[in-house]
Order: sequence, then structure tokens, then C-alpha cells
Amino acid sequence: MLRRYRLKDLNFLLIFLLIGISVVGLLLVGSADDSLVSKQFLGLVAGVVLMLFIAFVDYSWVLYFYWLIYFVNLALLGAVIIMGIASHGAARWISIGGDNGLIFQPTELSKILLILFFAMYFSKHENDLNTFRTILKTAVLMAVPIIMVARQPDLKNAITITIVLCILMYIAGLSYKVIGKILLIVIPAFILVFVLITQTDLPILQDYQKERIMTFMDPSNEEYTESANQQNSSVTAIGSGQLHGKGLNNNEVTSSNKGNFVAETQNDFIFAVAGEELGFVGCAAIIAVLFLIVLLCIRTGNRAKDLSGKIICCGMASLVAIQSFINICVATGLLPNTGTPLPFISYGLTSLMSLFIGMGFVLNVGLQKSIYNKAPELKKLDKRVLG
Repeated sequence: MLRRYRLKDLNFLLIFLLIGISVVGLLLVGSADDSLVSKQFLGLVAGVVLMLFIAFVDYSWVLYFYWLIYFVNLALLGAVIIMGIASHGAARWISIGGDNGLIFQPTELSKILLILFFAMYFSKHENDLNTFRTILKTAVLMAVPIIMVARQPDLKNAITITIVLCILMYIAGLSYKVIGKILLIVIPAFILVFVLITQTDLPILQDYQKERIMTFMDPSNEEYTESANQQNSSVTAIGSGQLHGKGLNNNEVTSSNKGNFVAETQNDFIFAVAGEELGFVGCAAIIAVLFLIVLLCIRTGNRAKDLSGKIICCGMASLVAIQSFINICVATGLLPNTGTPLPFISYGLTSLMSLFIGMGFVLNVGLQKSIYNKAPELKKLDKRVLG
């Protein structure tokens, strides 16, 4: 389980970037709602501790229990369906420790567990991934947790998980021929569903989900004015920050954040707070750091000792990239409102700690590469083999 690693081989740049952007998130959450700072700080500390611990746990040993990981994931998602706590029309949380206990969102951890499961699953089926039987089995294994997430209802996370798992299949070696056949089915099906949602009254989505799509397509329609105001206020807040922003915790009367013109600023629209208070420079820095985190994960994956390690790293890179893209596009009005948190920045202990757990495995993949590729004993053995 635990192995000896050389501390100097730990990816300190990645650790520094993760902690740094989380601290920025802590400041922004405090500006949005100062009552949440202590909880977010505890989540940050716990997340970093978990990440550093997992960094020294052999990921190959963890993946040995990949079927257990899959069924634990289903059990957690099932618990949400059975005894989930409802909020804003959706039951996505479970309580640990009674009324005064912790509120836990299993879907956030589910993303990490699914990445771990399919990292091992795809490595086991590396040679027969493109066969019809394996593709069908894989589709079923993917569909079960995705349907359970969508049933909460949590469409945005169901879509996020679907995209991440499709990327993992590509990384694992899914052929372009198979991808082409899948697209020939998926694209027409997507167009058909979209037409049915927008042009008919069929109950395909929840009312609020359909309203968000219709608001995005026709923001000037008075029927959707209330829904459109959220994103319009977010765009206004970002633009008001101009180049350098108004400063953290400013008390300007015209502040969209302090004036409560934008709801859920501590979570879904935290980027609006960043735009208003840190300006274009601050927003560009946040995007740059997230981009560097994604690149470092991909780089670590390319140097992994095996396919499962590569999939773990690329899975975490995909997760951070997709959630960042969706959150920022929503805040700037480029996508319909989906309620996706900005990784490491938005308020949410489950999301924050789950991401740090995933990054702990990325760090371990990097250390495993160091063991196999840098150990002096192995270098001497290579020289003997090569003559």
C-alpha cells in the first residue's frame, strides 16, 4: 500500500498551484459570503492533507479493488435516491451524523471513483476495447451511474461525467472507426432530443432545466426574464471590474456582489465575483493557473508507468478542464445556466476535497514514474541489458 518514494520527485509545482488557487478561492468565497470562510478553510486543510497522504499510496494497489470502488460508488448514489436531502428542487445531498452533522454530496466523489474504476477497467480491456462485446459492457457500466445521477435530478453532472468517461475511452485506445460510428448515432439523437425539448411540451426535462435552455436561446423573451437576469447580472459584474477590479471585499453601492444582484456567488457564479473584484487581470490569472494544472496532469499521464496511471491523470485533467469551461462560460453568458462549480475556487467542501483526492492519485502516478524510470538500480540494469 505505502511505498518509499523520493520526496524530491514529488510534483511541488502542481501542489503549489493547487494550494495557491484554492487560497484565491477562499478569499473570493469570503468576499461572497464571509460566514462560509471557516468551513471552506477546513475543507482546504483537510483536502491538502488527504492529497499528500494519497500521494504516497500506491495507486496500483488501490486499483486492485476496482470492482469494489464501482459498487461503493453505486451504493453512495443509491443512498442519495433513498434518503437524499432536497434543496432547490433536487435531492443531491446526504447527511452524515444527523441534523447537526456534515452534508455530503456523493456525486462529487463519484466522479473520482469512476475515473479510478475505468482506469483499471480499460487497462484490463486494452486489447479488446474495440470489440462489440466490450463496448456494450462498457456502455452499461457507464450508463448505470450516469442515470442515477441524472435522476436526482443533476443533469449538469450527468453530462460532465459522460464527457469525462468518453474522453477516457479515447485515451484508452478506442479506434476512430468506432468513434465515427458512435457519432453517427449520437449526433442525430442529440438533434432530435433538442428539437423535442425546444419545440414541444414533452416532459423530457424538469421545468427549470427547460427554462434555462429557452432563456439562453431567447433571452429577450419576457417569459424568461427572471431566469435571464441571473446571467445578465453576472456579465455586468464581470465587466464592471474592468482591468484591475474593484478590490476584494469592496463596499461599493454599485457592487453586484455586495448588492446581491447575482445569486449563488459563492458557488455557481464565483467567477462573477472574481471579475468584479479582481478584474480582467485576476480572471486571466485564474484561467492560466487552471490551464497549467490541466497541462501538468496531462504531462504526468504521458510519463506514467502504465495505461491506468495515464487514464487517472487524463481523467483529472478532463474533469478540471470541463468544469472550468462550463462554469466560466455560464458566468459570461456563453452557455445556459447549469450550476457547475469552478474547481478549487467555488464553495463546496465535497467538491473541493474530492478534487484534492483525485490530485493525490495524480501525484502518486508521478512518483511511480520516478521509481521505475529514475531508480539507479534500474538504470544499471538497463545498461546491462543494452550491453
